Amino acid sequence: MNIKTCFHQFVFNNIIALLGLAMFSYCQPDLEKIETITAKDDEPIESLFDVKIIQSSYAKTQAIIESPRMDRYENEEPYMELPRGLKVTFYDTLMNTKSRLKANYAISYDNKKIIEAKNDVVVTNKFNEKLNTEHLVWDQNKEIIYSEKFVKITTETEILYGKGFESDERFEKWKILHPSGTFTIEDP
Repeated sequence: MNIKTCFHQFVFNNIIALLGLAMFSYCQPDLEKIETITAKDDEPIESLFDVKIIQSSYAKTQAIIESPRMDRYENEEPYMELPRGLKVTFYDTLMNTKSRLKANYAISYDNKKIIEAKNDVVVTNKFNEKLNTEHLVWDQNKEIIYSEKFVKITTETEILYGKGFESDERFEKWKILHPSGTFTIEDP
């Protein structure tokens, strides 16, 4: 093979290599565009301020939920986030206050009808009993509230501690699952 043929072969091979590289670069997906198109939107579809939700049954108010801000998100599991907390007031059929719940943060899962309250959760009832915890779940379908975290319940006569708690949603019939500390037991 002469030098001229070698040179042409070298140029031809480099041109083919450059064309292949150009085609590869051209066909290479733009990852930023793909991420933009396929990324899930983390923004709420709706934000409301100074919200007041009235829950009722047969035209009787059962509870009023208030929050400074509510953000609604739509995805596989739609939910509402209450990043500035909530206050819930539960009523009896005569509109007397039965109990109150407040927390610094909450999230409500629409399909499950579950509200998780977090960060300085306080529940009070008509018997002047008070529950303090950092995490509480309100299951609206079962009409119960519960926690698997540390709880403190203050009654008129004692302070009770424990891990885990269950109650009706109005905090009238409650129990601590794993009590601790000193408490009074009445004789039958």
